[in-house]
Amino acid sequence: MSRITTPFNRESTAGEVLAGVDLSGRRAVVTGGASGIGVETARVLAAAGAEVTLAVRNVEAGRRTAAEITAKTGNQGVLVEPIELADQESVRAFAGRWQGPLHILVNNAGVMAEPLTRTPEGWEHQFATNHLGHFGLALGLHPALAAAGNARIVSVSSSAHLRSGIVFDDIHFENRPYEPWSAYGQSKTANVLFAVEATKRWAPDGITANALMPGGIRTALQRHQDPDNDPALKRIFDNYAWKTVEQGAATSVLLAASPLLEGVGGRYFEDVNEAEPHVPGREGGVADYALDPEAATRLWEVSLDHVNR
Repeated sequence: MSRITTPFNRESTAGEVLAGVDLSGRRAVVTGGASGIGVETARVLAAAGAEVTLAVRNVEAGRRTAAEITAKTGNQGVLVEPIELADQESVRAFAGRWQGPLHILVNNAGVMAEPLTRTPEGWEHQFATNHLGHFGLALGLHPALAAAGNARIVSVSSSAHLRSGIVFDDIHFENRPYEPWSAYGQSKTANVLFAVEATKRWAPDGITANALMPGGIRTALQRHQDPDNDPALKRIFDNYAWKTVEQGAATSVLLAASPLLEGVGGRYFEDVNEAEPHVPGREGGVADYALDPEAATRLWEVSLDHVNR
């Protein structure tokens, strides 16, 4: 497969990527749509004419965001629904409430490098939220995605996937020391592998899925990092090439709605283009293990076992 390139780059904004694209009649769900790049992703999709549902933990924040998006875009079809991705009952309830086709599912919400937290099932919280929640949501919404005929799933990953593959023998850190960034990296690798396997399984239903690295954007995602009390982290933060929120949402909306990605699935993008293979010692790119079809199939089966318990 040849690498996909676009006219856009890391400086491009989400609005520029979807300029001239008409999404009238399309319906989208954006998880975490009330904060960070989720807001801009939802706003640009709404500006293009899509009905957008913000799937959020904080419904009040979601309603405020929906009202702001409507005020900016004139789109009255910006809706809010509650979801707690770490709670499979909440995920199933969201899917159960959905009626009609769904054209775009943006799995955007996430937590990053947090202290060790476990769900009531004993699952490590980052894996439960970033991967299992979105996995269960996509499964529950599969009939709606299939009904759309040409649906897309956007899986927001990270370059942090380079920190860890899937440790299948101990996904939940039951027998190894917990390390926040390794746990985050594992969950972000899972986001890529999900896109690989979902495309393989669901392409006959007209569903494709791709993963992406949005870039570094200063949002609430970094709430567990405190550069003011960590000189090494402060140096990284001070020298990092941060993106704006508008730039950070650009790759998400490319995968969600650009005609350039019609029929494309199972790939990983960064800076609004398909990523090159990662080269050790160089920033960015995608790890071989994140696109490994055998690992993707194994993770899917493991994930099914989790959400069907």
